[in-house]
Amino acid sequence: MKVLVTGGAGFIGSNVVDAYIEAGHEVVVVDNLYTGRRENIHPKAKFYLMDIRSREIYELLKYERPEVINHHAAQISVPASVKDPRFDASVNIEGFINLLEAARAVGTRKIIFISSGGAIYGEAKEYPTSETYLPQPLSPYAIAKAVSENYLAFYQHQYGLDYTVLRYANVYGPRQIPNGEAGVVAIFMDRLLQDRPCTIYHFSSEPEGMIRDYCYVGDIVRANLLALETGSRMAVNIGTGRETRTQALFEAIFDAISRRRPMDSTLRVPGRAPARQGDIQRSCLKIDLAEAVLGWTPRIDLAEGLERTLDWRTRKLI
Repeated sequence: MKVLVTGGAGFIGSNVVDAYIEAGHEVVVVDNLYTGRRENIHPKAKFYLMDIRSREIYELLKYERPEVINHHAAQISVPASVKDPRFDASVNIEGFINLLEAARAVGTRKIIFISSGGAIYGEAKEYPTSETYLPQPLSPYAIAKAVSENYLAFYQHQYGLDYTVLRYANVYGPRQIPNGEAGVVAIFMDRLLQDRPCTIYHFSSEPEGMIRDYCYVGDIVRANLLALETGSRMAVNIGTGRETRTQALFEAIFDAISRRRPMDSTLRVPGRAPARQGDIQRSCLKIDLAEAVLGWTPRIDLAEGLERTLDWRTRKLI
């Protein structure tokens, strides 16, 4: 089938593009390269340098006629959304509406929308958190994801546009840039590989940092493959169901690098800084629905995922 992937030059989107092409699908990539990179784009993908807010989106979809749109393009940073909520909304809400209007006009069958289980639930009282928990977003980024899910429900009801929402945990792996949402693995690796100190953001009651659910990008990619034909009109958590504190993550990364080369012992003790605006204390996803609906479970644990990611980052720095 023909699939259009927005944000297909970015960290997660480009990995999804690779998998779609390897599975035999025809792939069209739309990316403005704001955070994406040309070198990430698969050579067999057709690439359009374009912003999802552009009026040209309709003409592009009219010409390409994708059966499915996989929507990864986004303003990706929670702190940035707090600093500039108007820009966040222009990309993550207005840009998405622009895409939805074009999709329903040209007869696109389905939208795979990338939401954020790591942010949308807020400080959830149900923990680990399931899809039945009412989202309580605590940042403009998370609000935009929740609003977009509601727009999907409207477009399905009004126009019959099918959809699957994938609510990601904190994703890490090859091609991740060291900033933005869930970029801590890339940040820690890059700084330690350059013999620079790291900083752990934390709330006053939790000096070892926040709790997150870290999911390897290869597992995320498999969920996107399955969502092409499953998960109709549903929101599904994609994570591991395992919690990791930032301190434990840092130590795992430090030890992984130490096994490969000598490390300055002073770097083993990271600095501390107050949690940033928009940060939440803990997030971990319940993933039973993903197995029941998509037939998906994570396969790569944190230790193996960090080793694979470190292999890639080490090669990039050579």
